[in-house]
Amino acid sequence: MLLTALVAVAQAPVVTLDSCRNMALRNNKQLQITNEQQRGASYQRKAARAAYLPSLDATGLYLYNQKEISLLESDQMLPTMSFNPQTGSYGYNLVTGANGQPVMVNGQPVPSQVAVIPKSAMTFDVQNVFAGAVTLTQPIYMGGKIRAMNEMTRYAEQLAAASHNMAMAEVICNVDAAYWQVVSLKAKYHLAKDYVNLLDTLSRHVDAMLAEGVATRADQLSVAVKLNEANVDLTKVENGLALARMALAQVCGLPLNDTFTLADEDKELEIKQLPARNYDMNEVYDRRNELQTLQAAVKIYEAKAKVERSAMLPNLAIMGMYSITNPNLFNGFEKKFDGMFSVGAVLKIPLWHWGGNYNKYRSAKSESVVRRLQLEDAREKVELQVSQASFKAQESIKTYTMTCSNLAKAEENLRQAQLGFDEGVMTADDVMTAQTAWLKANSENIDAQIDVQLCNVYLSKALGTLVPSQVIE
Repeated sequence: MLLTALVAVAQAPVVTLDSCRNMALRNNKQLQITNEQQRGASYQRKAARAAYLPSLDATGLYLYNQKEISLLESDQMLPTMSFNPQTGSYGYNLVTGANGQPVMVNGQPVPSQVAVIPKSAMTFDVQNVFAGAVTLTQPIYMGGKIRAMNEMTRYAEQLAAASHNMAMAEVICNVDAAYWQVVSLKAKYHLAKDYVNLLDTLSRHVDAMLAEGVATRADQLSVAVKLNEANVDLTKVENGLALARMALAQVCGLPLNDTFTLADEDKELEIKQLPARNYDMNEVYDRRNELQTLQAAVKIYEAKAKVERSAMLPNLAIMGMYSITNPNLFNGFEKKFDGMFSVGAVLKIPLWHWGGNYNKYRSAKSESVVRRLQLEDAREKVELQVSQASFKAQESIKTYTMTCSNLAKAEENLRQAQLGFDEGVMTADDVMTAQTAWLKANSENIDAQIDVQLCNVYLSKALGTLVPSQVIE
């Protein structure tokens, strides 16, 4: 079983911090979501740009009518006229009496001749109607709405990109924390094993001394208790290491039971001296994705105010259309397709809406002011965050330096205690006290090394250099 485990560890691939980051960035679901949101914002920008161009639409219609259309309720009889050479004008053909005057019936003259218009001649079959049209529309002036919508989608695309970078920075921080947790626990695992070996060696020496009568049973029990506690701690560290590997695998998007070895597990970590704390905050502001999202939000709401303002301005568009119908209106409802061209312009001028459009405009302006105040507040918090991260990073270097000094003293103290124990001038309790101090110094040194690495990551995040960012114009 032990041989199988050793073979598995030997065959496990070596994984670096950069490879862990790359795997996490590829497999993280939240990043996939923000990536799709970024792609969707790009499509919206292209759609808004298309509003500048003319639109072409085709429309088709079929309509079934229950009845025919008749322009007359019955046959119509119209009076006729004849030319009178004496008067030089036309007059109605009327029935005249003996006195030469028109015969009146119910107060109306009676025509002598009539023209008959039968009802059937003015009845049209429109039970099946087909119609179609192709329309071309070109906006000329829409009150600045199209330009404002293009600005909104452009800044929305930049906001989506900044949000994606924010999510990337968060993923990288999580990966680094999980990675260095594994490195820390692996170092503490080796430390716990060394501590167990020290106590085991001391236990054997005390057993030998007890057999020779130069040690007491109490000394043997004290060492045995310490050894048992050390073995329990070793088991806890071993289990914690296994769980930390699972957590790292989960963050990287790997199966939890995958076996891998970290490149920094069994080597001395490189501690770099941090540069001076003189940072150009304007450059930091330009790099911070959080500020970029707020800055984009300000621009979006300013463009939204322009959109609301366009509702109070005239809108002008020109259009051209070709339409066809069957039956057509151009030749007495002939059962045949025919059509015509039409060209025109549409002008819309808002006159009075009881202040509705103006209040919408003022509401959008208020929203833009809110976003600008949030941006200013975030700038102040970013400056504080950078200062805190810088102080913590410098503090971690100092702490590491002090733990190295303490570790050297603890090692020398342990060496002196072991020599004194071998010479018989120090007791087993003195050696165990020195071993405990050595264990604590090593543990603090490991924690300090990991803290330096994590503080560097947090400082890079605060400075906006953890993930390359886009500067919003």
